[in-house]
Amino acid sequence: MAVETASHAAEAAAHGFDLLPIVVLLAAAVVAVPLFKRLGLGSVLGYLAAGLAIGPFGIGLFSDPQAILHVAELGVVMFLFVIGLEMQPSRLWAMRGEIFGLGLAQVGIAMGLLTCVGLVLGYPVAVSFVAGTGFVLTSTAIAMQMLDERNALGQPRGRRVVAILLLEDLAIVPLLALVAFLAPGGEAVSTADRFLAIAIGIGAILGLIVAGRYLLDPMFRLLGRTKAREVMTAAALLVVLGSALLMQLAGLSMAMGAFLAGVLLSESSFRHQLEADVEPFRGVLLGLFFLGVGMALDLDIVAANAGLIAISVVAYIILKMISIYGVARLFKHERGEAIERAVLMAQGGEFAFVLYAAAVGVGIIDAEANAILTAIIIVSMVLTPIMVILHDRFLPKVAPSIEGLEIPHDLRASVLLIGFGRFGQIVSQPLIAQNCSLSLIDTDTIAIREAEAFGFKIYYGDGTRLDILHAAGAHAAKLIVVAVDDRETSNRIVELIRAEFPNTRLFVRAFDREHAAELNRAGVTYQIRETFESALLLAEEALRAMEVDEETIADLMEDTRRRDAERLIIETAEDIYASRHLIRGNMPGANS
Repeated sequence: MAVETASHAAEAAAHGFDLLPIVVLLAAAVVAVPLFKRLGLGSVLGYLAAGLAIGPFGIGLFSDPQAILHVAELGVVMFLFVIGLEMQPSRLWAMRGEIFGLGLAQVGIAMGLLTCVGLVLGYPVAVSFVAGTGFVLTSTAIAMQMLDERNALGQPRGRRVVAILLLEDLAIVPLLALVAFLAPGGEAVSTADRFLAIAIGIGAILGLIVAGRYLLDPMFRLLGRTKAREVMTAAALLVVLGSALLMQLAGLSMAMGAFLAGVLLSESSFRHQLEADVEPFRGVLLGLFFLGVGMALDLDIVAANAGLIAISVVAYIILKMISIYGVARLFKHERGEAIERAVLMAQGGEFAFVLYAAAVGVGIIDAEANAILTAIIIVSMVLTPIMVILHDRFLPKVAPSIEGLEIPHDLRASVLLIGFGRFGQIVSQPLIAQNCSLSLIDTDTIAIREAEAFGFKIYYGDGTRLDILHAAGAHAAKLIVVAVDDRETSNRIVELIRAEFPNTRLFVRAFDREHAAELNRAGVTYQIRETFESALLLAEEALRAMEVDEETIADLMEDTRRRDAERLIIETAEDIYASRHLIRGNMPGANS
């Protein structure tokens, strides 16, 4: 089969461009990925399995997976560019503590533990250090893809993983210099050359920052005037690949260059268009990267060194997970988050290949050791999606840790505010400005801890429990505000307060008209739909933009509020359809 394919490829090449490899790669992805996702195994494992199947150790349609990996690395580069577009400099600056605190602690502790594996197996210190350190560098592609599929990139736990990955990208510079220093006969690379390499790397980063700050946005503004979409797409690719090339020439990570370019363009008015232009290339090339990793798994080397590889993979994964979990707990992150992070980041990464290649170049390890270490990394990458699936299916959901949080006890305040999300935070401001005393309770442990930095004292408490309401001072409060972000929870709290504290005024956040009617029937003092006033203010500004005079605007807004109030009275007594005659529609004759 492989001979026939090669013969066909040669014949096709003689007549023009050979489409067969591209068709095979696309077919493998189209068949394997939907199948694996349907089985609940995830897209990453589908790509890896497809690559193994069509690679030199499967049916042999491809003989040089490294060539594909070199091209497919652009998928990782573009993925980091898209992530950078979501990271405004202010957000990145806010993460500096996590990057250089959490990230540095995790990398340092993991390097120490993983170096011990090689030492126990009898290898020299330099070899053990290089082998273990390569495994410390997590696969950015796999970790980011897993976070993306779990919708965790925008959450605090996802941002912390991103911070650690950024530190690992930055660490490649001193690590490469350290590999050169550890080379046998260290005179091969002078101290001056090492400092020169570091200076070049720092200069490249500063140069990219200056160019992004002063050149990129004006360039896109100028190109935007051409109204040629293909030129904008070409410019987006130029920025991504140019930034990656600059970092590569400076001895740094291509992915880091693309990430920095994305960050510098994150506040540009062209951000969304850039993301749309790069996204198709990013998705295809990232899939190609995982296919290449699957192809690169050398089963002959795995078979010949099965015992060593198995012991190394297990030891490296376990020790890395221990270090990740330990650092997470040291930084007071919740147990569930610590376990999830340990599973997501347990594998070695693509930057290990760079480190191992540099070690071969200076004579620390030989070609066979490089092949074994590469196989260890690839096996760990293949195992990661399986470990994530096992984590999600079999690990019991861990209750959020309330360690260090205060439970309400005998609180006394004029206002009890239940729920301190985006709605409750806004409600609190004028009340505090008027010197009203507030007791705040919530069940979101992360939000409670983060709110402390902004000067809020929030107690951990579930408003659906009567004992918590008493402890929070519901019986003594002049009014209670229910601002939780779950409709069913809100209804349970309202029912409990109305039964136990019938004389307390109750102000409640409603989610829609139907919920507002439910709350009216429950006898709340006041309810307001969370989007009602903001929508009216937007409509008011829209009328001004249409040059409607102020008197007419005031009349229109008053009439809209009156109609809405009438509708709600009718809907509270009957149902939502009973008030249709008060709605203005845009169909012909709808308002007659």
